[in-house]
This record gives sequence, C-alpha cells and structure tokens, in this order.
Amino acid sequence: MDIQDSLDKLFSLHNFGIKLGLENIKKFLDFLGNPQSKIKTIHIAGSNGKGSTAAFISSILQEHKYKTGLYSSPHFVKFNERIRINNKEIGDTYIARFISEHYNFILENKITFFEVTTAMAFCYFYKNNVDYAVIETGLGGRLDATNVLQPLCEVITSISLEHTKILGDTLAKIAEEKAGIIKSKSRVVIGSLPDEAREVIETKCKSLNTDLYEIENFIERENNDIIVSYNENKVKISILPLNGDYQKVNAAIAVLTVMQIQNIFNNHAFQLGLKNVIHNTSLTGRYEFYNNKPDIIFDSAHNPDGIRKFLSEFRKHSSNYKNKFLLFSALNDKAYKIMLKELRNEFENISLTSINFDRAADINEMKKHCEKIGFNVKLITNPDKYIKDFMLKDKEDCLVVIGSMYLLGEIKSSLS
Repeated sequence: MDIQDSLDKLFSLHNFGIKLGLENIKKFLDFLGNPQSKIKTIHIAGSNGKGSTAAFISSILQEHKYKTGLYSSPHFVKFNERIRINNKEIGDTYIARFISEHYNFILENKITFFEVTTAMAFCYFYKNNVDYAVIETGLGGRLDATNVLQPLCEVITSISLEHTKILGDTLAKIAEEKAGIIKSKSRVVIGSLPDEAREVIETKCKSLNTDLYEIENFIERENNDIIVSYNENKVKISILPLNGDYQKVNAAIAVLTVMQIQNIFNNHAFQLGLKNVIHNTSLTGRYEFYNNKPDIIFDSAHNPDGIRKFLSEFRKHSSNYKNKFLLFSALNDKAYKIMLKELRNEFENISLTSINFDRAADINEMKKHCEKIGFNVKLITNPDKYIKDFMLKDKEDCLVVIGSMYLLGEIKSSLS
C-alpha cells in the first residue's frame, strides 16, 4: 500500500464521524499492545493556547536534550505534521505500513480518523523510544481519544465557550469536560481561568488528591516581561518569536510544566527552548506574518476568546495601516456570529470564503450576518489567488486571515 492509498483510506474514516468516548480507542490500543502505557507523557487541553503551549513544552524539552514526541491537530498542509519527534515528521513508510497492517481491524470496529491517528502516534513514539511525548487533546478532554493516558502532568491552558452543543453551554460545564483529563495523584498546571472554571478544576484536583499549579501563583509581571518562579529557580520570559502578550502566558505555563516534572534546572536550556520554538516544532499560524508591506497576517483564532486575544495585539499597531481587510471562514459549531461582532469593532471590509470540510459554516448565512452588522462583504471562491493579488496592493494596507485552523490549512496548502 503506497502513501497516497493509505492516506485516502485514513481520511475516508471521517465517514465514521466524531465518536466521543473511549471504548473504541481502548479496544484498538489493547489490540496494539497498549503503547501509550509505556511512554512518559504530558497531556494538554484548553480552549485556546494548547497548540502554542505544547510547542513550547516540546521545544524546551528538546533543548534539555530529550528525545521528544509531539502530537497535535489539525495539520495545515501534510498529515505527517501531526506526529513529530524532535520536529521530524512521521515518515510516509510508517504511515502506510500502519494502515496496511491494521486496516481490517479498523474497518471491522469502525475506528474513527482521530482514533486511528492517536493510536498511530502512541505506537510511533513508543517504537522510537521517546523520552517524553507531548499530547494535545482533539476535542474537550473527558471523552477525547487521547484520554487513555496516565501522564506525568496534565495542562489546561484556558477555558472559554466553544463546542457548546458537545461540551456544554456554560464555562463550568466545559471546565468539567476538560477536567476529565486529570488523573489521581498527578500534577495539573492551569492557565488564568475564569473563576467558575477554576473552581471546577480545584474541586476535581482535591477529589483526586492531585497537585494543582495555578500559573498566576508562580509568575511576576515586570514591565513587558514575565518571570516564572518555582523552587527558588527563575526563568524570565522577554522576547518570543511568537507575537502577542498572551503567548508569554502560554510560554510561562510551558516553563512551569517542565520545571515541575524534572529535578535538574538549566536556565540556558529554558531560554533556548523559548527562543527556538518555531525552529524546534515548525509552529505556524499564530499571529504569523505571511507577507510584509502589505502585511498579511495568518492567525488560527477560532473562537471569541481567541479573536479577542488577537485583537488586543493587533490594536497595538493597527492605526499604522491605511486600509484593513479580513478574510474569514469558520466551522458551523463555532460561535462565528460573536467572532464577527468582535472583528467588526476593528474592521469594515470582509471577504468570506468556504472551507472544504463537512462542518463548515454556510457562506451565505455568514454573508447575511456580516451585512446585518455593517461589514462591506465580498465572497471569495479562490482565497489563495486573493492573497497573491493582495500582495500587489498598497504597501500600507493589511489583510488578516482568521476564523479557522482549517481555513489556514487550505490556504497554506494552496500557496505551498
């Protein structure tokens, strides 16, 4: 079975839909010999910031000379991006062999795309003897396919309203779902959470006799810097290769996580891990400048809280632009009306496009809403051409591409 045939078979598993629950993945992992129980893991959930935080953790561990696996989703251009060891993507040969060897079991048991991908990652990390594996949840936490681990540490970066039809319509309910990754007598690191969400996490940790590390109790803010302190050791976070003050908080969560899972403190390795996060993990789509003059910014914000964090950074220099434009699309299970309302406070011109995904929001419905709240709206059928044409426009203009990681993925794939 060649790689394209394997990927076609793998992606066809989307037909099984999203199955929240652990029965399927446990059955598959039992069949595979439970590789997830044989590796040291760090498990990460969160409404926003989990991808960046996972990347910072992975990069810091690599700079400490650990062989580090990183499992993330979705991919932007190639499926292989989801599974990496020290930033080297999983090879085509391994993917093809894995699908070929286990395809009958997968079909017979209706194992979903994400479940297969997750099991593949665990097997790959085990067979390659990683020192640590950093694992992102896909959706929620409690019923997510990754939640079969006994991690060294669980991380919950942030909690905001998202996937409300699946995870619940209040912050407390969503916190309960994400708290489902917390294991007995473990360690939990959390970001700056709303009170009602934090209370849920605190209660869960107490019930499981699990140590809780709240980032606000371990950091000091000094001008534009953040200083993380733990056991008399300190790491100062100043300039990062990722834009946005919120990335400093993500970096601080990562620093605290690594500090409390290892005994040896090496400040130089921490600093290199922060500095080299893009080089060590190929992290993109986070306030990423695809082009300068005119500026074209790619950002993976895909819920209201993410949009607000993007805008807080964008407004620091938005007055420098002559004209500001948006290219937007979203999934239908996202609160895109709230996202658009937030964006309308900063932008007048918006271009809408479709995402080739079964959960994509209807472009005509988005158009009606954009017109209702006062946007100047265009519909775009060829976003990569639109971006290429924009690069020839006024050098003082700016285009922001935002709303969905899947949107960025399709555009990056077309532009590559």
